[in-house]
Amino acid sequence: MEWIVLGALVAVAVGMIVYALLPGDHEKEEAVRRRSAGLSASQDPAALQSKAKQRASKAMLDKAAPFLSKPVMPKNAEEQSTLRARMATAGFRSESAPIAFLACKTIFGVGLCLLGLAYATGTGQESKHVLYYSIGGIGVGFLLPELWLRTTIRKRVEAIRNGLPDSLDLMVVAVESGLGLDAAMLRVSDEMGHVHPALAEEFQIAMIETQMGVTRAAALFKMSERCAVQEMRALVAMISQAEKLGTSIAKALRNQAETLRTKRRQKAEERAQKTAVKLLIPLVLFIFPAIFVVVAGPAVIHLVKTFEGGALKM
Repeated sequence: MEWIVLGALVAVAVGMIVYALLPGDHEKEEAVRRRSAGLSASQDPAALQSKAKQRASKAMLDKAAPFLSKPVMPKNAEEQSTLRARMATAGFRSESAPIAFLACKTIFGVGLCLLGLAYATGTGQESKHVLYYSIGGIGVGFLLPELWLRTTIRKRVEAIRNGLPDSLDLMVVAVESGLGLDAAMLRVSDEMGHVHPALAEEFQIAMIETQMGVTRAAALFKMSERCAVQEMRALVAMISQAEKLGTSIAKALRNQAETLRTKRRQKAEERAQKTAVKLLIPLVLFIFPAIFVVVAGPAVIHLVKTFEGGALKM
């Protein structure tokens, strides 16, 4: 019981902190007065709320996150580098992203551990069951951020893979119109920013690295490693090979675009073929029983009445 009271107190404390960070009514009235007077809207409630969120997140990352990430921080440099690479593949490239991710692991682990402990204690479980609930909460809390990261990586990889054929078609048009490969990639990133933002972002990062002095081959190789897409690695290898042999970049890009478009169509056809098999599960579990009841129900009722009538006559 005492753990439930402690959890309620922690929830109330967190709610009071969040409420204190939100702008009050007097700040809203001040914002209206400043707007009416033609002054800057530095006291705008939305701006104040945004600044409060930024301050809270910055304080969390600067102070709390390093402390919370220490229990689950990888011990060697290789594991830390792998974690940074996974975060970059998911689209989080800031230095504080791995620390925030590890801090979330600790927070979820401790939070679910306390929740399991409170539930087991409140329901009067045995001591060994209390231990099981606590350990299970820690395990689930550690796994939830990992599952989220894997899902984010998978979605981003799929988005990049689906956007490659369209981007290569536009790149072919740009190269054949007289633009260089770097200018064509920048043009593609500008045009595809709204349709395929993840792929456009990777192109922009590669071109920025090229402008900073990194060789094009190295920048493209880093881009393929960040994307973790096999089709992107094949594209980078093809571009490097075409530059070394002096062949036409436009022709190579066109052939690569046709290959990727064929693969995308084949994957769509494969998913369409799997749909019929996947529909069998809901059909057997939910639709067929209802149809059976509707079709065979009256006949069963008639048979039951017939047998009951024959038994009474006998």
